[in-house]
Amino acid sequence: NSRGSASLRKDSIPIIDFSASGPFECHDLLRRGFTSVKNELLPSHPLELSEKNFQLNQDKTNFDTLRNIQGLHASLKLQMEFRAVKQVQRLPFLHSSNIALDTLRGNDECIGFEDILNDPSQSEVMGEPHMMVEYKLGLL
Repeated sequence: NSRGSASLRKDSIPIIDFSASGPFECHDLLRRGFTSVKNELLPSHPLELSEKNFQLNQDKTNFDTLRNIQGLHASLKLQMEFRAVKQVQRLPFLHSSNIALDTLRGNDECIGFEDILNDPSQSEVMGEPHMMVEYKLGLL
């Protein structure tokens, strides 16, 4: 039933499209890993969605507080600075620490989970630099 699966996916975390790719149109296991239907339908824990959006919700709360205290211009200025800092990245095969973004958020002096155990999505995997840049630019 397509209606039932759509309602289950509505509240779940968006997952990368596992469509066929490459010259022979087969699933790329090296880049995307194994597929799992269960992961596409439901989050693994009820708090997973809340934790995934924690930083976004905290930023919105901080912008609202800043807007109420100092006015609309302060919130807009900070949002423009966030947007400018997010655009500065290293090459795709190098890990980017985003120290400027952490400084703007006030997290530069905090030690968190990602500082000790690191984010699994940013594991230290060194691949072919030219291939990774071409993949990021959509040339592959």
